[in-house]
Amino acid sequence: MEVSSIRPLLAPAMSLLCAILVFLTGKSAFWRRFWSLSAATIKLGIVLSMLPAALRGTIFYTQLAPFTPGISINFRVDQFGLFFGLVSATLWIVTTVYAIGYMEPEHAKVRFFGFFALCVSATVGIAFAGNLFTLFIFYELLTISTYPLIVHEETPEAMKAGRKYLIYTLTGGTVLLLCMAYTFFLSGTLTLSETGVFSQTVIAENSRNLVLLFAAFIIGFGVKAAIMPLHGWLPSAMVAPTPVSALLHAVAVVKAGVFGISRVIYNVFGLTLVKDLGVGMVLAYVAAFTILTGSILALLQDNLKRRLAYSTVSQLSYIVMGAAIGTPAAVTGSIVHIANQAVQKITMFFVAGSIQRRTGKTEISQMVGIGHKMPITMATFTVSALGFIGIPLIAGFITKWYLCLGSLEAGTFFFVMVMLGSSLLNAAYWLPVVYIAYFKEPLDGDTRMNEAHWTMLYPCVFCAVYAIALGTFAEIPGLPLSLARAFVRLLF
Repeated sequence: MEVSSIRPLLAPAMSLLCAILVFLTGKSAFWRRFWSLSAATIKLGIVLSMLPAALRGTIFYTQLAPFTPGISINFRVDQFGLFFGLVSATLWIVTTVYAIGYMEPEHAKVRFFGFFALCVSATVGIAFAGNLFTLFIFYELLTISTYPLIVHEETPEAMKAGRKYLIYTLTGGTVLLLCMAYTFFLSGTLTLSETGVFSQTVIAENSRNLVLLFAAFIIGFGVKAAIMPLHGWLPSAMVAPTPVSALLHAVAVVKAGVFGISRVIYNVFGLTLVKDLGVGMVLAYVAAFTILTGSILALLQDNLKRRLAYSTVSQLSYIVMGAAIGTPAAVTGSIVHIANQAVQKITMFFVAGSIQRRTGKTEISQMVGIGHKMPITMATFTVSALGFIGIPLIAGFITKWYLCLGSLEAGTFFFVMVMLGSSLLNAAYWLPVVYIAYFKEPLDGDTRMNEAHWTMLYPCVFCAVYAIALGTFAEIPGLPLSLARAFVRLLF
């Protein structure tokens, strides 16, 4: 059942209004914080208000005036879009609290919080987009609004990373624009349909062209999804402040990429056509390569944020692989990992930033004994590390369980082995960090407890507890797994 509602429009509009108010009044720290936290809370309330009905199968939509004949800007919130929007809205509050503490000694805070809000507005706009045209508008807005955050430090290294980011992402956006034009030419629509937009006649007459179109879509969205070899911008972007890195890796940019790929598979081509064209398994193998290679590259990094970056490259492809495999369990695992990876990875970035702010250390080799000085902070890091390894009762286990089941449903044991290999590699590059933090004495011999400010510590604790809740109480209605299953019921 579809219901007309203003709420799909209000959610992204709330962050946009916040950005405007921050730019107008943000020189005052009080108003900057007030608008950011108030808008984040109201947005979460708007998104949560749609959750009960969405779990019952209701789809919300807002229809705006046509932009041009056959193309309009409209919003449509199905269970998948609500899932992504809920992750973004929840973590915006947490990241805002963290950013208030982290950014205190920084310059240009008005610019930072203004564009920070614009990024979240664009992300929720992507989640609630009712067609490819609307999704593209917000997708490009996300690109532009993220650039000032990446170059925030204004150092030569930051400016170089920003240029690299724009080259990659704007090129990907150009490819997407061409894909949209050809999709409209073939189908006469840019809507996002549960079964795909191409008629049987179009499929019969253009099968080869559809394969090329699918590949082009994957390239366009694959830049932000950091599919190898399109991932090069992501490690470079780690020069940005830690709240930006957390935003990039957990909430906004990279998730927009994998969300776009998933929309192409589920709602533009449809799972049946993806299977019939034979492109799903090809994409799954590319994702498997990215999972393993990204983990191997993470092993080689001593800088904690760069290790996190390559880990993100690997973890994002869990989502792509599950969507490409296309069985009910695999799709469930793919969708739920959007939340599981977000909560665990944002915790790790918060920890990296807290350590940097408190001790000035950024390299793993410098963090010997840090668990003695910051035991609570490192405990939250440990929870996330165990989650990525796949230890039961933490969110990451749910992902790997469903992806393995989905692989077996598809009759491809190879992807089960990929999951096992990924778990071993995660253990290889996360457990040494935990070991040197807790089982070695600090190099300076000082073991006095010295945690970060509460605005940075509490978000770490919240996210770690949430990761445990997602793994221990996954079956509770309203948590991510229930929304993922509701969307899967629409597809199968």
